[in-house]
Amino acid sequence: MIISKQKDPKEILQYLEGHNKIFIIGCGECSTTCKSGGEEEVKKMKELLEKEGKTVTGYCVPKAPCIAAQVKLELAKNRKAIEASESVLVLACGLGIQSVKENMRVERPVHVGCDTLFMGEVDGQGAFLERCSACGECVLELTGMICPITRCPKSLLNGPCGGQDKGKCEVDKDRDCAWVLIYNELKKQNRLDLLKKIKPPKDHTKSTKPRQLTL
Repeated sequence: MIISKQKDPKEILQYLEGHNKIFIIGCGECSTTCKSGGEEEVKKMKELLEKEGKTVTGYCVPKAPCIAAQVKLELAKNRKAIEASESVLVLACGLGIQSVKENMRVERPVHVGCDTLFMGEVDGQGAFLERCSACGECVLELTGMICPITRCPKSLLNGPCGGQDKGKCEVDKDRDCAWVLIYNELKKQNRLDLLKKIKPPKDHTKSTKPRQLTL
């Protein structure tokens, strides 16, 4: 899941300065879960813009705007409302925003309504947790399914460092040391032998940007 948060309304209004007719696009997946761009948030944004004297010509919430086929369908359904607008505001992650821009068939300025924070999971209490850095060379099999690249502030592949104190990270005293967590998990699995295997430096060519995969 891509975790995002909605930008401050003042910043959004600055982006829309000079444009009075706006079409809004949300996201039915990640941004809905994050409450940054679901239908409820899109409707609230519509109310906010109308209070500021702007006209919202329409809105849509594609299930996944980062998928071209889905966003193209929604854009086609709402073509007249988009043509009636002066610009488009997208409440989605950076992927969704760029996908909207790339698949627009009506030339309109596209504006950013959300900040993209990280790739994460949702725990049982509803907290969003960063768990993966999409590094292109997964080591979870060797680390008890705990990612040291993401959960260790130093991204150590052979840890822990000398700074951990009583299982806590020296960077953040309230944070559990990722490598202590890894040790405890491997101990439960009777796989502590994996810690004796020195992991080589990361092959950063596997995460050289921009990346592309063709199936």
